[in-house]
Amino acid sequence: MKATEAKILEFIKKSPQFVIPIYQRNYSWKEKECRQLWDDILRAGHNDTISAHFIGSIVYVEKGLYHVTSQSPLLVIDGQQRLTTISLLLAALEKILDGEPIEGFSSLKVHNYYLVNPYEEGELHYKLILSQTDKPSLLNIIGGPPPAEESVRIRENFQLFQTLLHGQQGNLATICKGLAKLVIVDISLNRDQDNPQLIFESMNSTGRELSQADLIRNFILMGLEVTLQTALYERYWRPMECAFGQEAYSEHFDGFMRHYLTLKTAEIPRFDEVYNAFKSYSRRPDVAALGVEALVKELYTYAGYYCAMALNAEKDTELAHAFHDLRDLKVDVAYPLLLELYHDYVSGELSHDDLLQAVRLLESYVFRRAACAIPTNSLNKTFMTFSRTLKKVRYLESFKAALLLLPSYRRFPSDEEFKRELQIRNLYTSRLRSYWPRRIENHGRKERVRIDEYSIEHIMPQNENLSPQWQAELGPEWKRIQETWLHTLGNLTLTGYNSEYSDRPFHEKRDMDGGFKNSPLRLNKGLGAIECWNEEAIQARAARLADEAIKVWSIPILAEDVLQIYRTKTETSGYRLEDHHHLLASPTKELFEAFRKAVLGIDPCVTEDVLKHYIAYKAETNFVDVIPKDKKLRLILNMRFSEIDDPKGRCKNVTEIGHWGNGDVDLRLSNLNELPYVMNLVQQAFEKQMSIAEVQ
Repeated sequence: MKATEAKILEFIKKSPQFVIPIYQRNYSWKEKECRQLWDDILRAGHNDTISAHFIGSIVYVEKGLYHVTSQSPLLVIDGQQRLTTISLLLAALEKILDGEPIEGFSSLKVHNYYLVNPYEEGELHYKLILSQTDKPSLLNIIGGPPPAEESVRIRENFQLFQTLLHGQQGNLATICKGLAKLVIVDISLNRDQDNPQLIFESMNSTGRELSQADLIRNFILMGLEVTLQTALYERYWRPMECAFGQEAYSEHFDGFMRHYLTLKTAEIPRFDEVYNAFKSYSRRPDVAALGVEALVKELYTYAGYYCAMALNAEKDTELAHAFHDLRDLKVDVAYPLLLELYHDYVSGELSHDDLLQAVRLLESYVFRRAACAIPTNSLNKTFMTFSRTLKKVRYLESFKAALLLLPSYRRFPSDEEFKRELQIRNLYTSRLRSYWPRRIENHGRKERVRIDEYSIEHIMPQNENLSPQWQAELGPEWKRIQETWLHTLGNLTLTGYNSEYSDRPFHEKRDMDGGFKNSPLRLNKGLGAIECWNEEAIQARAARLADEAIKVWSIPILAEDVLQIYRTKTETSGYRLEDHHHLLASPTKELFEAFRKAVLGIDPCVTEDVLKHYIAYKAETNFVDVIPKDKKLRLILNMRFSEIDDPKGRCKNVTEIGHWGNGDVDLRLSNLNELPYVMNLVQQAFEKQMSIAEVQ
């Protein structure tokens, strides 16, 4: 490696050509980064005391260690964002220059020094060759033919610089001076001695941070022989980028990779660790043995599944509607499971109708839980491990059974619970307030109603100062009724006449032109026959709509004898409580029975597993392990010692001490008087496990 300081314009002028390798990310600078560069140029151009302004480094590969002496193109490893942005600014400057405000900055000189090689033809004519997405747009700006598909970033930033330059038309000399002061570090790599991938990973340049997908693409392609590199890019990676689309690729590809790795590894990588997780996965012996092409091909295949489900690329109408409805719930943690379902659908293992039912059941599961205010922070682990319980020879049946048998905090809410909670839940301020009326209105329809053309209407108005007519209609407890039922299912509907309805009395809303009586919407069915809108009417409508809701968001149906087949039998180690001899004598026996009753009473999902050396109590996994001792119980809480809130100082840190059980917190229970405090500590271990935060 050899590094020297250089003025960027001189560097560009002397270089034969810069080529962005196919494995590099697309041009990604947005207006924020472009304006920052523009402000730096203006400041440097205005201030004569500033002799240079450093903007970063350009790292490239050439045959030798000599700077810009060879006429072969320079392959840019890092710095394409700066090079491209400077080129766009120079192209915009070329088109506005009239004369030569300072020496070296005429329109012709800018064009021939910095944008093209005037005596070369074909692609060699241009100073900078970008990757496929961006290349045609940049060449068109410089003088090439129109692109078949424009690069959004190239076009937008070029137009931004045109606008900024027009605003400085009388001050172009300052812009030219500022450009002339821009300085870079010119870093040349030796292909035989330097590792471009390691250097690429270690550089933290100014501008937009590399995405995890950028790092993954470079990791896969950078070290390959050029012919294979090009073949894999054109056959798989480029079509994958095109399937996502320019904007969606930058926004969604990292998320897709995270879901793919979760499916393949059964572990959820942190958002900022996706690249490292992918490297580890790709180096697994079973994956590495198949070769890089098999890996890239599989990524391409699963990316197609993801685009179908998450980016509205599904061609089948029924599945497209189902995926759209599931997307509205914003349950991204379901995608690892959905990727597996879709793969099995494509391979023929899961039928079209069964996939459709499975997606609809997932939607019902998520919405019912939201309506019942069940915390969602365990869904990531639920969906990550869900497919392990499936018997794919009876795919849909086992899928339904798995949903129905989810325990306690993971439960699929019953019809009774769902109907009860849905009627009293605030559905207006919820993030799902547009979702649920659309689903009720369109359930079973072939001619779907566009809900975005309507607004949500409060039949009983939101105005705290209700009119005398409304107060009379609601009765003497109108204030309580409004506070209790205002944003609930029974009082909400859809209308295209929201402004006309305003706070009018109910009978006017009902009978006016365009009123409830004449509404074609299902949600307004029956309102035309109601004489008085009061608490009783609100509750009656809520009950009717809740009956409809259990059809829209249905629960899986399986015969009890079929469901019984899938009930998980408690796995035992073959040991019994009687095998722990300390439990046979007082006072340990009494202590254990009291503790056992308390810990099993925490939640119905808690199970007991008797092992040789201890008794484990589990939810997701062990949260407390009991080691019976003479006259006391030794408890091991599955937490880090730093996480326990123990004001009495009863706990001991056993992180570095060998012990039976799981966790770093050691606690003793010696008499029944200590049980309430001990159970408070055990509850902490249980709640930590139940509130597993979404992996960040």
